[in-house]
Amino acid sequence: MRVDQPGFSVVNTAVLRDWLLRERGVLLADYEALRRWSIADIAAFWQALWDYFDLRSATPIRAVLGERAMPGARWFEGAQLNYAQQALRHAAASDAAGVPAVAFRNERLMAEGRTLEVGWGELADQVAAVAASLRALGVGRGDRVAAYLPNIPEAMVAFFAVASLGAIWSLTAPDMGVGTVRDRFRQIEPKVLIACDGTVYGGKVADRRGTVAELLTELPSVQTLVMVPYLERAGATVASFDGGGLNVPVKAWTELLATAERVAPEPVPFEHPLWIVYSSGTTGLPKPIVHGHGGVVLEMMKFSTFHLNLQSGVVDGAATGERHLWYSSTGWVMWNLAVSVLLGGTTACIYEGHPSHPAPDTLWRFAESVRATFFGAGTAYYTGCLKAGVSPRNSIDVSRIRSLGATGSPLPPEVYAWGTREVRPDIWWAVVSGGTDIAGGFVAGTPELPTVPGEMQARCLGADVQAWDEAGRPLENQVGELVCTQPLPSMPLYFWGDADGRRYRESYFDMYPGGNGKPAVWRHGDWLRITPTGGAVIYGRSDATLNRHGHRLGTAELYRVVEALPEVLDSLVVDIEHLGRESFMALFVVLREGGVLDERLRSAIVRGIREQLSPRFVPDEIVQVAEVPRTLTGKKQELPVKKLLLGRALHEVVNKDACANPHAFDWYEGYARRRAAAAEG
Repeated sequence: MRVDQPGFSVVNTAVLRDWLLRERGVLLADYEALRRWSIADIAAFWQALWDYFDLRSATPIRAVLGERAMPGARWFEGAQLNYAQQALRHAAASDAAGVPAVAFRNERLMAEGRTLEVGWGELADQVAAVAASLRALGVGRGDRVAAYLPNIPEAMVAFFAVASLGAIWSLTAPDMGVGTVRDRFRQIEPKVLIACDGTVYGGKVADRRGTVAELLTELPSVQTLVMVPYLERAGATVASFDGGGLNVPVKAWTELLATAERVAPEPVPFEHPLWIVYSSGTTGLPKPIVHGHGGVVLEMMKFSTFHLNLQSGVVDGAATGERHLWYSSTGWVMWNLAVSVLLGGTTACIYEGHPSHPAPDTLWRFAESVRATFFGAGTAYYTGCLKAGVSPRNSIDVSRIRSLGATGSPLPPEVYAWGTREVRPDIWWAVVSGGTDIAGGFVAGTPELPTVPGEMQARCLGADVQAWDEAGRPLENQVGELVCTQPLPSMPLYFWGDADGRRYRESYFDMYPGGNGKPAVWRHGDWLRITPTGGAVIYGRSDATLNRHGHRLGTAELYRVVEALPEVLDSLVVDIEHLGRESFMALFVVLREGGVLDERLRSAIVRGIREQLSPRFVPDEIVQVAEVPRTLTGKKQELPVKKLLLGRALHEVVNKDACANPHAFDWYEGYARRRAAAAEG
């Protein structure tokens, strides 16, 4: 089944093809022709985007792509720019047209029916003031500034201010505990910590002042603490925080804003570090991934323009009404994407709070209140809406929402159908997959192409993405490893502290390391199938794939079948291959409150797998559990559970501080012991 796209007045990939014909004399008939050209001559493609977006360098560019090897490609040598400068250049035109930079609500503002809007000029002024205050605190180029903040305008201001100075930004969410934050920030030795006093989520107050105080004892490099007083604004009643007893001086956020000094963004080299983000690793310390100013600017502008089809808020002096919403915590790279829509002049709509509190359609009502034209969230959110019976078209005005964005895990076909049925029949699903690692996407889409439920529309422009087998042979319409065979400007510069680059190489280039005349190839760790029509299907992580007697299946396919049953809220499957023994596949299911895994439900699960997948993938055991362990970004922790069942100790297989619900592992640890004892008996 195909779904016709809505009648977009502007389709940006088509506009780019017209521009290429006019400015470069390159005739490209359709999206696939554009994509093929973008990887046939990647230097010409990225230079074209530089010119198309009118990016500006303070110094001459010597070469678009010098060294081409991965890792280590050298992009736009000689260029100097600044991420913050690129975003804030839209201020004058946007203010003149009455277009805000940010539209914000939290749970309190939702209850009161109020929206806080930050104008572009106001944003630029706050950024310049905070940058001046940070410079007065000794922050300069290359210094790290760490932040422990929720999704509020102050986080955006602080980020732009840090980027303005050429300092390096790193952010974690306030729902992370001391150990989790310590393991990230201690690696990068921040000079300044910007933190909030707490959050309100689902109506519950989380006071984080004690956590911040404890965190400071774990971060000896911090010379100044900047406190953002958020709890009172969020509707909580708390005592003031005077910083007494702390081992560093404390500045209030209002002090940073109150300075009379202003600092403008300073140009930095294209590959100057912009931010440090972290992988959701399950063992060892999180990987501190460093991305550069130029690569992020190019990738984020390419992605939001051509794969989310966003317009600037102002075109030729007139307001377009474009407003982007992607619900995310600050612990997920989608926060970085949500902020980066400002690079193209689009208004960012941000929400801090529980998306389904006090009602299941709260986030949809927020979208209506801020007049969002693009609505994005994780796949799990949409699945939850489907199960909860949320029908946006019956509760809000959906006429402005043209597009739904989804990522985080594969989007089931039934959720595509829900969007068409319950949002609007001509909705465009912008389903994307990429990662923190590249600060961008590998597969996504464009409204120029038809939608096939269950598929992402195409591979991204400039990304030479293929599916490979273990021997490095490209596959057609078969499931293989997702690889990228040519460099991208937004690939990591390096991992912080990884002096010889070994950890970086092992993370992405261990499977296809090159040699004997062959280049190294990026292996992302996802199972991918490229369809005959050029679409893409992600089947989940390749290190958690089910392999039953040589037949492979992505776990996402099994979850789609099992979780379609109304009784099942969540599930996790692992396939254990013991040397010299029969393989063993266990399926763990979380049921609705009061639910029982009786013979009727067990039979329904088995029947669904047999009929919709294959009898080969019927589990050897189905077990009811209270929770599925997940990472801080919401991904199921299949591999640690698998390793537990293979006999590894819990402390060897998972870093509990990298988990959203670490206590969940206690049950699986006991289950693994019981199975081991039974096998020995």
